[in-house]
Amino acid sequence: MTLLGLMAYAQRPGFDRELSQPYRGIVADGKTESGLFQIRSTGVSTQPVVEATQAFLNTLSSDQRDRTTFAADDLEWRKWANQHFYKRQGVGFDEMNETQRAAAFGLMKAALSAKGLKKSQDIMKLNGTLAELANDFNEYGEWLYWITIMGEPSTTKPWGFQVDGHHLVINYFVLGDQVVMSPVFMGSEPIRAEAGKFKGIVVMQDEQDKGFALAQTLTESQRGKAILSFQKGGTNNLSEAFKDNIDLDYAGITGNELDDAQRKLLMEVIAEYVGNMSDEHAKVKMSEVEKHLDRTYFAWIGETKADSVFYYRIHSPVILIEFDHQRRIAPQRGRTPTREHIHTVVRTPNGNDYGKDLLRQHYENHPHPHE
Repeated sequence: MTLLGLMAYAQRPGFDRELSQPYRGIVADGKTESGLFQIRSTGVSTQPVVEATQAFLNTLSSDQRDRTTFAADDLEWRKWANQHFYKRQGVGFDEMNETQRAAAFGLMKAALSAKGLKKSQDIMKLNGTLAELANDFNEYGEWLYWITIMGEPSTTKPWGFQVDGHHLVINYFVLGDQVVMSPVFMGSEPIRAEAGKFKGIVVMQDEQDKGFALAQTLTESQRGKAILSFQKGGTNNLSEAFKDNIDLDYAGITGNELDDAQRKLLMEVIAEYVGNMSDEHAKVKMSEVEKHLDRTYFAWIGETKADSVFYYRIHSPVILIEFDHQRRIAPQRGRTPTREHIHTVVRTPNGNDYGKDLLRQHYENHPHPHE
């Protein structure tokens, strides 16, 4: 067995143990805050993504469709990983023909903003750059990404889809005209292509720079609250793959301790992540975020010099964002964090990742799972 195979084998038992635990979600202070998410009309149609998903499904063979479709409440939602070695479900871009790939990107285009789609495609391309750098086209590549569909695309019944692969994971739940897009993982190593097929592509700089800009505005007393440590480890993210049920207490400085200009900057940082979803649905989510701005915490680990590596976290009852400069993994390993390897995660705390709290409420009113 290869070293990579041994790594995958060694980590799978941990993955399986996590999946065997009932979903609870990410909670602070040891308890789930209730009443945060209600089934309601947003006034923003989900018809475009329903039609695009159905169009994608129509391009699949019966075998591909069988491998790609699951029940709306299937455990498949939780089987995602940002690591490259995890065994994926569904149909892969690598096996799709050109018509199927176009339909798959059509699905993503309908669900995402123009920025979110481009970022996703650029992350995929940089995985191709990584294959070039590592000279390993089996483990890395532009097309090593998979799509699964949970439930039947509908404007009334619950359903959703997942894009899953190295450094790119999108979970997209739909109920009526409501959308929950989390967990979302976006990152890259490298973060720019200096040469090769995709030379010139660069990602994750706005997430980096906007977070850094907010940190630069903090006064000395504010820094004392926001900065948890000046010592940056090789990896600090807490809510990546198979971390659906973690206790994460609030830490850092709150929105009500920031001045108006800083609060605006905080909202701009959040919008950088939320804005990966289609524009009108992003506005709905940002309105929800703004209602809890006073209870939104900003925390920082690392230095705040122009070339510093760092981690930051934004945490409120309705959103969790993590940004992390990580140590090198490929093509060569390193022990210290670098700006050349970035991980970001977006979660919905208090039980609504994968839209699970909305789904729970739906089934309370319509007790027919697997509808």
